[in-house]
Amino acid sequence: MKKGQIAEGVIERVDFPNKGIVRTEEGKVIVKNAMPGQKVRFVINKKHGNRAEGRLLEVLAPSPLEKRAPACSLFPDCGGCMYQTMSYEDQLTMKSAQVRALIEPVLAEAGQVKLSEMAKPSALAGALASTRAAEQAHVERATEPDYIFDGIKGSPQEFAYRNKMEFSFGDEYKGGPLVLGLHKKGSTYDVLPVTDCAIVHEDFNRIVQAVLEYCRAQGFSYYHKMNHQGYLRHLLVRRAETTGEILVCLVTTSQMPQNAGTSQVPQDTAVSRMQGDQDKAFDGHTAGSCKSHDFTPLGEVLKNLPLQGEITGFLHMTNDSPADVVRSDESRLIFGRDYFYETILGLTFKITPFSFFQTNSRGAEVLYSTARDYIGSTKDMTVFDLYSGTGTIAQLIAPVARKVIGVEIVEEAVEAARENAGRNGLANCEFIAGDVLKVIDEISERPGFIILDPPRDGIHPKALAKIIDYGVDRLVYISCKPTSLARDLKVFLENGYRLERMTCVDLFCETQHCETCALLSRVAL
Repeated sequence: MKKGQIAEGVIERVDFPNKGIVRTEEGKVIVKNAMPGQKVRFVINKKHGNRAEGRLLEVLAPSPLEKRAPACSLFPDCGGCMYQTMSYEDQLTMKSAQVRALIEPVLAEAGQVKLSEMAKPSALAGALASTRAAEQAHVERATEPDYIFDGIKGSPQEFAYRNKMEFSFGDEYKGGPLVLGLHKKGSTYDVLPVTDCAIVHEDFNRIVQAVLEYCRAQGFSYYHKMNHQGYLRHLLVRRAETTGEILVCLVTTSQMPQNAGTSQVPQDTAVSRMQGDQDKAFDGHTAGSCKSHDFTPLGEVLKNLPLQGEITGFLHMTNDSPADVVRSDESRLIFGRDYFYETILGLTFKITPFSFFQTNSRGAEVLYSTARDYIGSTKDMTVFDLYSGTGTIAQLIAPVARKVIGVEIVEEAVEAARENAGRNGLANCEFIAGDVLKVIDEISERPGFIILDPPRDGIHPKALAKIIDYGVDRLVYISCKPTSLARDLKVFLENGYRLERMTCVDLFCETQHCETCALLSRVAL
């Protein structure tokens, strides 16, 4: 096949994360963003020896697995929830097979298991019956002395589960009107307007519409990534599932908005007086530094929205970085507070704009309950919780441990973790801000158990070597990217560990992502 060639074929299976496999007379082609069983037309855009990659052009025929209508109006253009026309049961089965297909070859290479057809996702084109049979067979062979695969656990909520979303400003097409929403599949520029996103609570959609209408009325421009000109960048919304508390963060550049209305409120109003008091009291951000526009009127609009939850804080942030990321150089609190509270398994957690917290609160309870079961007894042990975020796992096991030490690179998250531990009455938790690679050299205590919950790219190789050197008998590795787990697992197996148990937990329904919880134990010499 040649670059630029257009071809057709059927997606025989999808490997993690979203690599559709098409077999043609000229060889195998990887086509992303397709579903198993779909007949697709694609163009070859990469060619390396015998390996070819194609860009999806059109779905010519639906998959037999597409058994229901789309849940939102943006499907399939958005691409964020590409599996929503599959039943949830089929999604879970496919993800389970994908994870095992990554992990079991690593185990086989280390001599822990014998690789069989059960480790390979079957062709999902016609039906999923063979995959289900393979999964059941794998569960039945759990008594064999290799490792126990505990299957996959679904999210308690299939839809409206996300507690955090980052929306972008832009135009739906070049020169089109201002929109606020999600990037179109395969595009870094086109933005699709969000009105009925199905994986977030309805409150998100109402907030997005209110902010968009206000910004359109002001005549604001959006930030153009090519020439670095413009004002509006992102809208970050976080909503607690249990408390209903909502945090809204509007991100702009520091450039003065062009051709925009002033919409200033009289300085002698109660709103202005309240804003002045909040600016003085606001700690941790630069009060009154965002001079380009006074968003107090938008704050009043948000306060009066008919929401099921309650907006407990609205911030205006500036970001002049050329990178297309949601961040804050300076922030101003328009009203309320710069945090909210969420409850997980009976513990309360304070969450700030950029602190890490699982995006599926109910699903997180399933994940952390699984991890807690895997951890087992830690009585009289010092436990290291590395990549601890806001300290969720650390605080869940603190009551049954001598001491828990959490390490997290995001200082904002560490501050929240410390407050959370105090609020939950846990005196045996210590949280340290810094890079795991460096911090573990500075800790004098040695762990009896280690919990790992690294970012998507996994553990730095040098940090991994230091973790292995502790020689703990057992550790739990929570991964949001199975390919990273497979890579790190290989190193653990080469250094005296074995995989004892593993469970998949789906925190990202309708998408290609999946969490994995693995228990490793050190082999007795």
